[in-house]
Amino acid sequence: MDLSQYLEIFIDETKEHLQTLNDQVLILEAEPENIDTVNEIFRAAHSLKGMAGTMGFKRMQRLTHDMENVFSEIRNGKLNVNADMVDIVFKCLDAIEGYLTCIIETADEGTEDNEELIGLLNDALNDTSEENKQESETKQQEKAEKADEKSDENTEGDKRKYLSVPIADFEKNAMSEAKAKGLNVYAATVYIQESCLLKAARAFLVFKGVEGKGEVIKSVPNAQDIEDERFELDFSMFIVSESPIDEIKNIIESVSEIEEAVIEEFDIPEEVHETVQKVDESKKSDEPKKEVVEKKEEKKAPVKTNNKPVVNRSVRVDIDKLDDLMNLVSELIIAKNGLVSVTGVATTQDQQFNEQIEYLERVTTNLHESVMKTRMVPIESVVNRFPRMIRDLSKKLNKEMELIMTGEDTELDRTVIDEIGDPLMHMLRNAADHGLESTIDRLKIGKPQVGTIRLDAYQDGNNVTIEVSDDGAGIDVEKIKQKAIDKGAITEEQAEYMSEKEAVDLLFQPAFSTAEKISDVSGRGVGLDVVKNKIEGLGGDVEVASKLGEGTTFIVRLPLTLAIIQALMVDVCGEKYALPLNSIVTIEEILPEDIKYVHTKEVINLRGTVIPLVRLNEVLDVEPLEVEDDELNDEGLVVVIVKKGDKQAGLVIDKLLGQQEIVIKPLGKFIHVPRLISGATILGNGEVALIIDSNTLV
Repeated sequence: MDLSQYLEIFIDETKEHLQTLNDQVLILEAEPENIDTVNEIFRAAHSLKGMAGTMGFKRMQRLTHDMENVFSEIRNGKLNVNADMVDIVFKCLDAIEGYLTCIIETADEGTEDNEELIGLLNDALNDTSEENKQESETKQQEKAEKADEKSDENTEGDKRKYLSVPIADFEKNAMSEAKAKGLNVYAATVYIQESCLLKAARAFLVFKGVEGKGEVIKSVPNAQDIEDERFELDFSMFIVSESPIDEIKNIIESVSEIEEAVIEEFDIPEEVHETVQKVDESKKSDEPKKEVVEKKEEKKAPVKTNNKPVVNRSVRVDIDKLDDLMNLVSELIIAKNGLVSVTGVATTQDQQFNEQIEYLERVTTNLHESVMKTRMVPIESVVNRFPRMIRDLSKKLNKEMELIMTGEDTELDRTVIDEIGDPLMHMLRNAADHGLESTIDRLKIGKPQVGTIRLDAYQDGNNVTIEVSDDGAGIDVEKIKQKAIDKGAITEEQAEYMSEKEAVDLLFQPAFSTAEKISDVSGRGVGLDVVKNKIEGLGGDVEVASKLGEGTTFIVRLPLTLAIIQALMVDVCGEKYALPLNSIVTIEEILPEDIKYVHTKEVINLRGTVIPLVRLNEVLDVEPLEVEDDELNDEGLVVVIVKKGDKQAGLVIDKLLGQQEIVIKPLGKFIHVPRLISGATILGNGEVALIIDSNTLV
């Protein structure tokens, strides 16, 4: 059988199960007695084993099988969770991830058997140390004592829950008819073990076994609720059978994970008891009644199924298909812009045509928003692997630390999500290694023993902001300056006049590190420069806020999407350019006499803030249009004020052409494009306009 067609589904589902296992094992480490977590881990490991076996990945199947065995013993109370066991399980998860990586790259799991890990798992299973034995025996003894107390409290009468079940008239009549024919009527309450994972499946086997020997007249809860697992650990049933009571009891109790079946012959309540002579009449009169009851149950059923709205409400879609869809929407917007530009020269007689164009504009905008929402993915899919990473770093660096995350449901475009993982990981590792002090140092200065690292995400206008902060030592500016002087990056004179912010920005220079020694966590000079380049490549920016002794915060701002943006169209020397709207602060008209000079650079004083001027025609190397000298002196300059973080600059342009929704098109690899051009767009009349990256200009 060709299983390659299922490979993508296997990869996606394996990733989900691995994430579940990582999350749940972290919870188990903090709460070793949490049986719900153990059950969840067992379920995920069991599913993973089955999937690997189906796909023929025997090594992966064997490892997950042995891991499943360990959690089976924990679930049954025969094995206790400790720190060493959690470490072994995490190593197993890393090994499974290794198999998955190999499968993604080669469609094969590789040749690594992980015998050492399998040996550790089997050692855990065979662990018969006195302490473990004693703990296990104590637990079992406590469990037995509780069970005895429970059995003392619950008499046989209390366990007969069927006694409190209301019986409808047509059900009583059916029972009477059965007795008249010499059949037995039994009432039973079936109790399922607490450790049972698939209650509905066990209940189904009970029903199947009983129906082989008779008929189930009524069950509480009803069959639909039992099938949907909407019941506790017991259910009651009324059975008509010619078999003796012991045989029915044995059939029920022979189903695995059934703890007990309380069963007896059922006495039909006398007050509504039908006589045997009226059986034929009741048969006729019962039909419509039964129909009415069934109709009522049918009416109720849809209401109950509404409790499960999430089933089959999502579809896996290849990202390439979404890219194609986005590209088509982009082309539609270009076509719409072309029609809008045509309507600008249409006459007033074309009123109906104009209305249709406006309608098309609304539809394309809505379509664009819908496609964007389809591409949006919660940031949780990136950050959910970080708690495990911080846990491992805590052990490796021998520092006590915790990670607090908020805003995991904040959404970003899929293309941004795919790229943002590594920069965030660098910043978190940086916070753990450089930011947080050692546990001893924290206690000496009166800080909490456990260091805190925070990752907060939230939407801010057209951007998503992600902050990575720690309550560590903060950034030592003098140490950075000295390191930069030693490396020859700056002179001592430059260091003296450097502001704190400029000194912190040195951290983003290539191969710059303040680590005293190189480790596998940091110190290799690869990190913050990569972070900066990656984030700016996504159209975002990163800045640092730090206070010595109190901590550091890295603030990352990212655009919601990379494909379609709102832009301000401008004219520079007869050429059209686009400026992304989210970076523009204001537009000013400046008179030539308002321009001042600082260190031979042009600046303006705008409401108390000194802002450097950038003449776009010079930066873009565009020849200025010929104008008369007196015309130049009379007219003011149009300046677009843009910002990046807390820095601002004034871009000098010739004309404003208005706001427009534009589609970003990459310029490809064949043209050498300077960094200040982030792409191009096609205008309504077919012209190409370059998009200026104001972040790079600032």
